[in-house]
Amino acid sequence: MSTLRIPQPVPPVADDCEQLRKAFAGWGTNEDLIISILGHRNAAQRKLIRETYFETYGEDLLKALDKELSNDFERLVHLWTLDPAERDAFLANEATKRWTSSNQVLMEIACTRSSDQLLFARKAYHARYKKSLEEDVAHHTTGEFRKLLLPLVSSYRYEGDEVNLTLAKTEAKLLHEKISKKAYSDDELIRILATRSKPQINATLNHYKDEFGKDINKDLKADPKDVFLALLRSTVKCLVRTERYFEKAARLAINKRGTDEGALTRVVATRAEIDLKIIADEYQRRSSVPLDKAVAKDTTGDYEKMLLAILGHDDV
Repeated sequence: MSTLRIPQPVPPVADDCEQLRKAFAGWGTNEDLIISILGHRNAAQRKLIRETYFETYGEDLLKALDKELSNDFERLVHLWTLDPAERDAFLANEATKRWTSSNQVLMEIACTRSSDQLLFARKAYHARYKKSLEEDVAHHTTGEFRKLLLPLVSSYRYEGDEVNLTLAKTEAKLLHEKISKKAYSDDELIRILATRSKPQINATLNHYKDEFGKDINKDLKADPKDVFLALLRSTVKCLVRTERYFEKAARLAINKRGTDEGALTRVVATRAEIDLKIIADEYQRRSSVPLDKAVAKDTTGDYEKMLLAILGHDDV
């Protein structure tokens, strides 16, 4: 469920490009004009704007935006203007260049996208970086992190709703055995999480809870400070409770001492056209504050205005 509000009728793409060009002209940039256009167009419309802008003015719109804007606002507009597959490739590449916390971003992309979306992201990675996402993940991770992340980013899961309940029972028992022995990076445990369809994993984890009396993530909290266990818990959450995972990511980003703009930008830019409405509802249920109000309280300036536009809470 998208939060995006698109004007009806949508202005002709040539008009949008002309207005954006005007926003960059003269002294100073007209940020409000940029927000009023890009903050109210869907992915297909933004792609067409970018193509038409290049055909008309011979310049990549992204480069023009990067020249004119700065800081968190520039990053949000940049990510938002990218095609979804390009955006995932960009975020994944960025994540391969950082240390442990960025493993979360790689896992998030691998586990919350559909099989085709992940495949398109891998293709976009080839086109943009002239190498594969898999080789970069393998090169920049080690040990148990590599063992988990490499099959996750390489996966192409079955997307149907069919579930094998006999298999779910067998694999729930197998997962419980491995976790009881603290074999958290066992090949079989990773095989199940990295290859089974999301409905199949959901059935397996439901059986795990029924049979062993605990949610699997409770059993994966043996050592709350263990970074690999935290990544495993997030993997499970992303696969079967995507909206709750992103609600928590948004809540942590806003509730930190000083906002984690990187995480907040990523959640809003990547989920706005998918399930941000559900994430916002879940946020309000958990925090008793609407997400847009929390964002407005914690951010400022053009960055705040663009976030609120994508959240559907500015004045069009």
